[in-house]
Amino acid sequence: MSQRQKVKISIADRVYPLTIEPSREEGLRIAAKNIEKMIQQLENNYAVRDKQDVLAMCALQFAAQAEQIKIDKNSDVENAKKMLDNIEHLLDNHLS
Repeated sequence: MSQRQKVKISIADRVYPLTIEPSREEGLRIAAKNIEKMIQQLENNYAVRDKQDVLAMCALQFAAQAEQIKIDKNSDVENAKKMLDNIEHLLDNHLS
């Protein structure tokens, strides 16, 4: 087990101290940068009253993206199962 380390992540002009596994630091920092980019885009494109509004919109977009990935993945799995069933049927017909 890796030694946990303390890091500081900045999001929306606030610093969040976290204790994490070293292997998670890169992903965490990339995620924080992606959040900052989305905050900037939302502030540029919409009239937002405060950071809480923009953070809520940001959270909604990231959650929607995560859900869409799950939906797409499930669809891909279903398509793969259908293809395997078809191959199995073809093999059964060929071998009988």
